Amino acid sequence: MPAPRTSKILYGGDYSPEQWTSEVWEADDAAFDQARIDTLTLGVFTWSLLQPGEDTYDFTALDTAVERAVARGRTLVLATATGAMPPWLGHTYPEVNRVDFEGRRHSYGQRHNHCPSSPVFQRLSTALAERIAERYAGTPGLVAWHVGNEYGGPDGSCYCDLCGEAYRGWLAERYGSLEALNEAWNTTFWSHRYSDFAQIQVPNALSEHWKGPNHTAFQGNTLDYRRFMSEALLANYRAEKERIRRHDTETPVTTNFMGAFRPLDYHRWSEELDFASWDNYPPGRDQHVRMAFTHDLMRGLKDGTPFWVMEQTPTITASRGVNPVKRPGVLGLWSWQGIAHGADAMLYFQMRASRGACEKFHGAVLDHAGRTDTRPFREIAALGDELERLGDAVLGARTPARVALIFDWDNWWTTEMTDGLNRNVSYLATALRYYGAVHAAGADVDVVPMTADLSGYDVVLAPLLHLLKGDVAERLHAVATRGGTVVTSFWAGRVDESTNAYPMDAPGPLAPTFGLRVEEIDSAEPGVTNPVTLSLRAGEVVSPADQVMELIVTEGADVVGIYGSDFYAGTPAVTRHRVGEGAGWYIGAGLEAAGLGAIMHEILDGYGLVGPYAGRLEHAVREREAGGGRRRVHFLLHHGETTAEVTAHVGGIDLLTGENVQAGQVLRFEPAGVLVLQEA
Repeated sequence: MPAPRTSKILYGGDYSPEQWTSEVWEADDAAFDQARIDTLTLGVFTWSLLQPGEDTYDFTALDTAVERAVARGRTLVLATATGAMPPWLGHTYPEVNRVDFEGRRHSYGQRHNHCPSSPVFQRLSTALAERIAERYAGTPGLVAWHVGNEYGGPDGSCYCDLCGEAYRGWLAERYGSLEALNEAWNTTFWSHRYSDFAQIQVPNALSEHWKGPNHTAFQGNTLDYRRFMSEALLANYRAEKERIRRHDTETPVTTNFMGAFRPLDYHRWSEELDFASWDNYPPGRDQHVRMAFTHDLMRGLKDGTPFWVMEQTPTITASRGVNPVKRPGVLGLWSWQGIAHGADAMLYFQMRASRGACEKFHGAVLDHAGRTDTRPFREIAALGDELERLGDAVLGARTPARVALIFDWDNWWTTEMTDGLNRNVSYLATALRYYGAVHAAGADVDVVPMTADLSGYDVVLAPLLHLLKGDVAERLHAVATRGGTVVTSFWAGRVDESTNAYPMDAPGPLAPTFGLRVEEIDSAEPGVTNPVTLSLRAGEVVSPADQVMELIVTEGADVVGIYGSDFYAGTPAVTRHRVGEGAGWYIGAGLEAAGLGAIMHEILDGYGLVGPYAGRLEHAVREREAGGGRRRVHFLLHHGETTAEVTAHVGGIDLLTGENVQAGQVLRFEPAGVLVLQEA
């Protein structure tokens, strides 16, 4: 199923007219027209309205909203409305409410709180999805179906008896026999050998965990439960999609992801989505690198095809302790960043602010007064005008990255629940360090799953590749053999897919690529660093390393960096191993930005991948290839808070102004400035 067919970057967002009286709808429509809003997502949280009782349906409110949107010629995204259960459901069938990690059955409340294994939830949610699909399939302007909403929140898990039963069935299918399961989980440890699947408990505070979700006696059990729970929620999505397909075989189906969201393995979900979409709510002001990473992660879910930003806020969020407003121009800058990284839709939550409850002060296209003379609305309208002028210039365009970063949920879960190492190491933060170093050098990056085809990349980064699956060791070795460069970090190659340690020197099956063995692993408390001296082509660089310092014995690798202190001062911290025409770099220390940046610059420079504004962190350049590669569009994004001048690295037409730009021309960027340049 291809992505939605549109004529421009879609612009609009979640609209809930049912929360307002009909008197404001006309004004809303006029404001939307003023802002060039062309797309509305309807019905996301309307289950209690659409189905006020188990045997009662009432589509009056949604019919009205759909008819108004169609009459105004807007594009529609229709939700299945199952992201929040109605009160009657939670009270009539208490088993649909989740049981938490501590074993407490929750009563009705909030949203995203259903038990994925509940037959009642499955029956009623799919019935509603089918009724909606049956009623609205073929509606003019319908461009996509939106199933559920932000699956998984807040922690993505239920630990009830129904889930326990389903988990044991999932295990029986996965392993085939108790013998295989006992082997995978190494249950001879602590006398845990199971003689019946019925003896297996869900891993929570009442069974295998002693200090929260990341402290488990059996990593294999907990890792499998996280895999199971991700797939259980995926089964809910899949079941609703199947009901939609009974009535509509053409319109693409998706759900909105939450970016780098730990509870759900989005790589396992991606095959079931016709296109990826996500909600972009960065946790602070200075987050453009994190957002760039997440956009690239979302693009990587569907093999590089464009994705949607399903939600972003025009101004502030409402879910954090401190909610800073977006500074002037930042709304446009962050929206263009998403498009530069592959987004083909830029949508908001929410189109009009809710009057009550926890999101009443969450940013909206229209505030409670419905004003159109505010700074936020003027910026929203200005962006709408720019997107209209852009037209279809980058629709469907691809990003020609030659650098890949492997991101893997199994490794995320495993590295953060393994004892004996360093509990302060964050998988996501480590991945962001490596991504940030490449980003600072100005190279495009594809963030890809461990199973991705790596044959088209010159450089492959695999930070914290602790758990190995399938033939990844062989495929990484092949990258280096054909002339590419592979980079990995401390803790790489330690355990198999079941989290059992390899009976060999670390880094296990990765050793042929990196030419070394790790003899010991030292961990540092927060704030403690060890200086690492790097000997690079550009000269000597001294960089602090924190968190982890591995003691490395080279077995063919060249030493690039050495520790500067402690009993292992002078021993290898960073190595490079020649493999065929390429190399494998092993970074055994938690190098901070200075060291990682220097290493990445050297590696990327070897392939001509250093960007035109390398080292100028406030500037970013991203490229998309449109028209099957016939047109190159460059996005220059200025994230700095002061005026800056840069020299154009290519010439072309500014797609937002129509002006010609010459290569070498000095360009002046105001804070949050953007240039969209189609290469001549």
